[in-house]
Amino acid sequence: MSKKQFVESRLDPETATVDEVCPAGEPWVRLLTEKQVFRIVDLGGNQAVDTLFYNASHAFERYSATDTIRRQKKLYLTTGSKLYSNYGNVMLDIVADTCGRHDTIGGACAAESNTVRYGLEKFPMHSCRDNFLHALAHEPVCEHLGMSKRDLPSNINFFMNVPVSEAGGLEFADGMSAPFKYVEMRAEMDVIVLISNCPQLNNPCNAYNPTPIRLLIWDDPEDMSFD
Repeated sequence: MSKKQFVESRLDPETATVDEVCPAGEPWVRLLTEKQVFRIVDLGGNQAVDTLFYNASHAFERYSATDTIRRQKKLYLTTGSKLYSNYGNVMLDIVADTCGRHDTIGGACAAESNTVRYGLEKFPMHSCRDNFLHALAHEPVCEHLGMSKRDLPSNINFFMNVPVSEAGGLEFADGMSAPFKYVEMRAEMDVIVLISNCPQLNNPCNAYNPTPIRLLIWDDPEDMSFD
């Protein structure tokens, strides 16, 4: 990991305006306003955190894996990465990262993909797509924008390791994170954050053991310098 990737934050958790824990396998939704700073902490290590971002006033503008990869010519996210929308706007900047690599192409687990990859008996297992759909249907911040399953684009998998083989295939490998590693982002517009704290039990993305994550938000901190 290069020095540029590994950047620690100077922000104190004691000063955060939001400090919550999302249980293993559950969804989490929050409105993040422009200039707020948002941190995801991998409490147990190697937990996959499937994440989507939407323009808070116009949900058709949302995180775009295609634009994010194409504009920066990189598959993986870390300090300095910008998260672009499908309108070509910067939604968030990654300003600190102690893990160093986050996946943009592995997508979210679903009943259908679990069945194809792991067997028919896996169809009823809980999935990230289930979490996303539940949040869209029941969270007021999503409901008032009229969001539904058609509003689920390709997501970011924070802390997840998905190497690309020489043949162009994807490999779901052991994670590169560890307990208390984190990634921190500054919002460049008002966004809705939609998370599925992945319940996956069939591949090593979370060491076959889903664990909780910690989520913190700071209101436009004055000291945005980092180690």
